[in-house]
Amino acid sequence: MGIARAQDEESERREFEDFRKTLVALAATERSKENDDFKGLMSSHIADLDLQLDKLVCVTSGVSFLGLALVNRLLLRGYSVRILVDNQEDVEKLREMQVSGEMMMACNNKISVVIAKQTEIQGLMEAFDGCRGVFHTSAFVDPSGISGYSKSMAEIEVKTSENVMKACARTSSVRNCVLTSSLLACIWRDSSQHDLPLLVNHDSWSNEALCMEKKLWFALGKLKAEKVAWKIAEEMSLKLTTICPGLITGPQFSHRNPTATIAYLKGAQEMYAKGLLATVDVIRLAEAHVAVFEAMNKTAFGRYICFDRIIARDEEAEKLASEIGIPPNRICGNSLEFIPTHFELSNKKLNNLMSRTIRNWHGQS
Repeated sequence: MGIARAQDEESERREFEDFRKTLVALAATERSKENDDFKGLMSSHIADLDLQLDKLVCVTSGVSFLGLALVNRLLLRGYSVRILVDNQEDVEKLREMQVSGEMMMACNNKISVVIAKQTEIQGLMEAFDGCRGVFHTSAFVDPSGISGYSKSMAEIEVKTSENVMKACARTSSVRNCVLTSSLLACIWRDSSQHDLPLLVNHDSWSNEALCMEKKLWFALGKLKAEKVAWKIAEEMSLKLTTICPGLITGPQFSHRNPTATIAYLKGAQEMYAKGLLATVDVIRLAEAHVAVFEAMNKTAFGRYICFDRIIARDEEAEKLASEIGIPPNRICGNSLEFIPTHFELSNKKLNNLMSRTIRNWHGQS
């Protein structure tokens, strides 16, 4: 089964690298005209090896709701995926997902797993070694399973983001990194400012002090984690893009992603009243990650807001509440308490990129 292939894959990758170095050394010594055919053969071998290495990427928290969708999307695009997990229990979960069909069985030979603590930079570097790209989905769960997302979890997320970015920057094979942030890192701004723009897009940032004041720990964690990622990327010349999704939905999302779902909805009444409560299907979000990654060597840069639906009417809010299993007034109740300023969310930057990318995908099929 593909899950047990981490060590074999690493050995194979090193053999590829050794073979490549041998070929390059031979190419340097063979200058005569009669060896042109041999050189052409060597070039072909090297190109094949480069292609295999270019298609190897790592996904952190690959056992999560988003992580699994992203792994499947990458496999469909022909990538080999190294899944990073924290412990043996997650490895067993992945095995169960393969057996149940949640993970693409036909691509088992392209899936491997590595166990590494995201608190240890050296372990992360070893996990990323040989990968051309890293997707840091930054998915965390509440250890107790009931309290949502705490202030301490926000601090852990920030430190983990810092470690992952440093490991990416220090791993020579890694060329690009995509970080999953959140729309919450964009929308919690200080409404008391008279010149506050009504448009919320990729240039918008939440206010850290406001998040602290309202105890919006999930928003605070995502905000600070993204900021530290950009700081390290600039300091260490790491090529980075970030995706800021709305509430992630999809089949049984509230059961499969309970911590993030409940944590995201803290402050939901205010978000709904201001036109800032948006959702995105997990498959659409996975496609966005791959599209942005594949465009990073061309046009992709900076931040991308990702959503496919804005909850704008009471019936939509009630349906969402029903899907989650919470009272509707948790979303649309008491909305008149908030200042009736209605903002406009924009994901135009991502939509433009994805329309071009998906056309290219269809052209390749």
